[in-house]
Amino acid sequence: QVHVVESGGGLVQPGGSLRLSCAASGTIFSINAMAWYRQAPGKQREWVAAVTSGGTTTYADSLKGRFTISRHGAKNTMYLQMNSLKPEDAAVYYCRADLQRNSYSLSEGYWGQGTQVTVSS
Repeated sequence: QVHVVESGGGLVQPGGSLRLSCAASGTIFSINAMAWYRQAPGKQREWVAAVTSGGTTTYADSLKGRFTISRHGAKNTMYLQMNSLKPEDAAVYYCRADLQRNSYSLSEGYWGQGTQVTVSS
């Protein structure tokens, strides 16, 4: 079994910061990439940022400069540092881990349950 758990969401004022965490655990051979997505009420889930096992990071163009993704490979943990938050950043933030459960399996995506981020004064 694999578990993906996000944490760190909450209420923050506009202009504030939050740091989200995502931890993958269970029967994991290797994690190829991890990514953050978000979904606001009434909107489709959108990709935020991703980090590969080699440390390569990519971001949605609209979020570059404000969000920073990082990963602690040895702990199968990923972070999202969010600065200068805006009301439009409010959403449920989801973590996805693309991983292999053993050396001969294909990579599969596993999702967490999400963590709520609210940006409001």
